[in-house]
Amino acid sequence: MTYTKILGTGRYLPENTISNNDLKQFVDTNDEWIFTRTGIKQRHISTGETTLDLAYQASLKAIKAANIKASEIDIIIVATVTSDYAFPGVANLLQAKLGISNIMAFDINAACSGFLYAMQIADKMIKSKAYHKALIVGAETLSRLTDWRDRNTCVLFGDGAGAMIIGTSNYNHIKDIITGSKGDEEMLLYCKNPDLKSIEENLVSPQDHIHMNGKEVFKFATRMMPKTLNELLERNNHEISDLNYIVAHQANSRIIQKAAKDLNIDMDKMYINIDQYGNTSAASVPIAIDEAIEKGYIKKGNLFATVAFGGGLTWASALIEY
Repeated sequence: MTYTKILGTGRYLPENTISNNDLKQFVDTNDEWIFTRTGIKQRHISTGETTLDLAYQASLKAIKAANIKASEIDIIIVATVTSDYAFPGVANLLQAKLGISNIMAFDINAACSGFLYAMQIADKMIKSKAYHKALIVGAETLSRLTDWRDRNTCVLFGDGAGAMIIGTSNYNHIKDIITGSKGDEEMLLYCKNPDLKSIEENLVSPQDHIHMNGKEVFKFATRMMPKTLNELLERNNHEISDLNYIVAHQANSRIIQKAAKDLNIDMDKMYINIDQYGNTSAASVPIAIDEAIEKGYIKKGNLFATVAFGGGLTWASALIEY
């Protein structure tokens, strides 16, 4: 039987940061208004680095942490909603930048759940014995889709990337992954692509911004986080008390606090870094996992869970022994 495990992780954030007070120059807001509603103090915003650039730097760190050569990777999956091009995908360009040829590489879009969707795919493909080492990346430059004059959304998002190398194992470290989706017919969270063109006018459409019904997304998130975690634990015969740590998607600190309360788990077991990064969508979970490992919150032999929710509407969770 082929099993899987995390071989290494890495993260990368643009150097430029924008504080809550900096945003006062553009919108009617302030630090107290933002922090009390979201838990965010600042976010990293790219001033020239592309999604590919962020993904590349995070990947280099994950490869180094895994103590492997890039040439050993035989599949690359990048989760993103902010690809630099409609095509080619970030994964294909990342493959070239890493100097890897003749492997499978592709992007996926499951919004903030994207990284765990990528983990699900990589995990199953390795367990099928078709592949041996996967590079999975969550990378976003959400600043390109942010309406910097809309105080309800512009305070939320940041840029960044997180990466992970998953490889074969004799022991089942990545124990289970749940992914799911509920078609967002009400369009609670979306960003439009360019409009259809008329041949006669051949107009170039402007890039749309992120649109969100914050109240309804909050209700969805606070419902799905405990629900999917409980399902994950139940089908693997574990209790919430068995977990050493939980790494949740960093969308809003109040969502994480509400989930902790509903799960009856102490906030000391919930990782939070949203104050420094904001919501980085698909990059959120891998950035947080890498940081939690680096800071010693997740140690070798620990059992931890990670959970995410996002546009689609999507959700995902994973049970992992590090």
